[in-house]
Amino acid sequence: MRPRNYIFLKDVAYLSLTAFGGPQAHIAMMLRLMVEKRRYITEKELLELNALCQILPGPSSTQTITAIGFKVGGPNLAYLTLLVWIAPAALIMIGAALLISFLQGKGAPLGFTRFIQPMAVGFVAFAAWRISSKVVHTKGGIIIMVISAILSFFFRSPWVFPALLLAGGSLTALRFQDQPVLEKKPMRVEWANFFLFLGVLIAAALLGRYTQLRAVLLFENFYRNGSLIFGGGQVLIPVMYTEFVEFKGYLSSKEFLSGFAMVQALPGPVFSFCSYIGTLSMRPYGWGGQIIGGVVSTIGIFLPGTFLIFFVIRFWEELRKYRVIQASMEGINAVGCGMVCAAAIMLYHPIENTPYNFGLVVATFVLLQWTRIPAPVLILAGLVVGLLFPN
Repeated sequence: MRPRNYIFLKDVAYLSLTAFGGPQAHIAMMLRLMVEKRRYITEKELLELNALCQILPGPSSTQTITAIGFKVGGPNLAYLTLLVWIAPAALIMIGAALLISFLQGKGAPLGFTRFIQPMAVGFVAFAAWRISSKVVHTKGGIIIMVISAILSFFFRSPWVFPALLLAGGSLTALRFQDQPVLEKKPMRVEWANFFLFLGVLIAAALLGRYTQLRAVLLFENFYRNGSLIFGGGQVLIPVMYTEFVEFKGYLSSKEFLSGFAMVQALPGPVFSFCSYIGTLSMRPYGWGGQIIGGVVSTIGIFLPGTFLIFFVIRFWEELRKYRVIQASMEGINAVGCGMVCAAAIMLYHPIENTPYNFGLVVATFVLLQWTRIPAPVLILAGLVVGLLFPN
């Protein structure tokens, strides 16, 4: 490996340990380190890569930094980039899940998490507000957002969410004539990574169907969700809650909210929350099984987005010029916003509806909206207060 590639991986490791604040903050840090300081790519290239990743399913900041690795050193460096970027947060979340399992096995209550559970709802409510204010600007988009929020709340089958995303994108794609006409050149499409993406999806579904092994089923669940979730980590939350808390019952609502709050205090990708979910989902199989669950869930949620970015990056410049693609994004973004709005209400329901809990939700929202207090500081403060006053 060339020395420049080692330096690049060191920079990725630095970001994985210091990039707090979600995808927007991640891009800002990539701009400072990888564009202005190291000059791996230009600012224009970074913004174009980020725009591409925004319209693909999967974790956008993870796909962006993986694509940078692809541009710097090809596929091998890109896969190493992915590993270095996700490893710290994923390992911490697996460790957190193992700790919760250990404490519950000893009969210890999760009282220390009682403050961060309503705070987690505040984070989701803030995400819903922030995302909708940025991407929903038309009456049609508002209508799609409201309808998708209602349907997401009342119909909680795991298959409702991808169906809504496809429907929303299709509705706004019908108005493609409103988009500007751009000059296009013939596209050269290399299909290898797409066939790999599709092959793994089909193979995982068949293996899960005929073996019924929970580790295989977990991989299939996360790979399927990673293939269909647009809009980043916040849109992941209602899908995961419906599938693993309400539908399968692998986690309690308290465990889910505690894990989501903890991932807010970590650097790196929000999708590492799935490492926590996968670990707790394998509790009947002991510590070894839980570690396997955490690992396969991490691989499952991140792999499809990686395959897709490798596939699309080669012809993205021409694909983005098609008016249907441009128009469909309005509907996909509106549905994503509606799902996050529904998630805020959905996640609050299992919490005891007291003025105290509701006040924590509102206070968290207000602090995020009108102060510069970092999210990790809020969550760590909630954990400390919970440890001091567990009941």
